[in-house]
Amino acid sequence: MRVGFIGLGVMGRPMALHLLRAGHEVSVWARRPESAAPLAEAGAALRDSPAVVARYSDIVFTILTYGSDVEAVVFGANGLASGFAAGSILVDMSTIAPGLARGIAARLDGLGVHMLDAPVSGGGVGAEAGTLAIMVGGETAVLERVLPLFEVLGKTIVHIGGNGAGQVAKACNQMIMVAAIEASAEAMWLAAASGVDQEKVRQALLGGSAGSRVLEVFGGRMVNRDFKAGVEARLHHKDFGILLEEARCMGVPLPVIATVGQQLNALMANGWGGCDTASLLRVLEGTDRS
Repeated sequence: MRVGFIGLGVMGRPMALHLLRAGHEVSVWARRPESAAPLAEAGAALRDSPAVVARYSDIVFTILTYGSDVEAVVFGANGLASGFAAGSILVDMSTIAPGLARGIAARLDGLGVHMLDAPVSGGGVGAEAGTLAIMVGGETAVLERVLPLFEVLGKTIVHIGGNGAGQVAKACNQMIMVAAIEASAEAMWLAAASGVDQEKVRQALLGGSAGSRVLEVFGGRMVNRDFKAGVEARLHHKDFGILLEEARCMGVPLPVIATVGQQLNALMANGWGGCDTASLLRVLEGTDRS
């Protein structure tokens, strides 16, 4: 297939490489040329603007940080919308507000262009391994066209519903995952305050009903005091801002998640946004121990 890819960061770069190695014709664009260099060296076509990427692609993937970034790449000057042919597909794998995803889809529909919102879970490790969980919002017929590409990128692909539904699922994923990181931090904090070995507590919990991937990975980072970014906390903070605002607008109470959101606010206030979300332990400790 003729595929475009925009957003060549920790997640996007390995995803685009997987598509290229699967034999697809891949066009890329990046605001920073150095981000696209590894793709160009691997055989991707480096394009001058998003519009040119769209012109040479039947399906374009985007995975960007903020909703405003997605809007700018799609509808800004020389944006994708000005290059798409009717019948093209935008697959946005960013984590943005469900309402914004629906709005972008509606605007593209007016141009005869289809859209899937397909945020992912699995982080950089999952992107490298091609084992991402992909949560899809959009029409079934459009998903069927994109499915062979999704199968290159992910292991679990679930069609949640119409446009915006993928973003709702991603919000639910972030709620459960980050709340579990906070719970792990509180458990490690209680263990240390009680004078017992954190790692032995973690090992015991991993063998019981409290065992989880979050406790294994993030709990391990807490025990080892390894706070360098695996997942930058600022991204979880951004995601919580989106989902809490959506909940506020709908009048949906999320008491546990609201509390976790305040802990993320405190983490950001301490300047740890570029560190791993395991830094929620440091928020509880009230100190920046090395």
